[in-house]
Amino acid sequence: MSFLATLNIFLFSIILIYGLYRLYFYFMRKRSATLLTQEEFKENLRNAQVIDVREKEEFNRGHIMGARSVPYTISKAHKEYLTAIRKDKPIYLYDNRTNMSTFMAKLLKKEGYTDIYILKGGYTDWAGKTKKK
Repeated sequence: MSFLATLNIFLFSIILIYGLYRLYFYFMRKRSATLLTQEEFKENLRNAQVIDVREKEEFNRGHIMGARSVPYTISKAHKEYLTAIRKDKPIYLYDNRTNMSTFMAKLLKKEGYTDIYILKGGYTDWAGKTKKK
């Protein structure tokens, strides 16, 4: 087999694996949470628990007004952090995009939380009010 054929098979395999990963990620998010546009997120912001799942340093650099910091990495290792999140109120999650929010939604769903939403585009695309420390 030539080098070029081997390279093509390798590249095809990488693309296929990445595609399967994105498909898995899509269905994981779909089972765990509902994706909200910025307008939908802003509409009920006051009636929900807004949770920033980014690391504390990122949260301190800037976050959505009214959000609490509950980093995914800490919550995954120490589930007692989740007790600060109420089960009877909607949970609005966000991070820089949607990756960590999806993992947090999956973790919350596993712990019995049901009313979970993720900000489409995350903090990176957020055009609403923010607070910087």
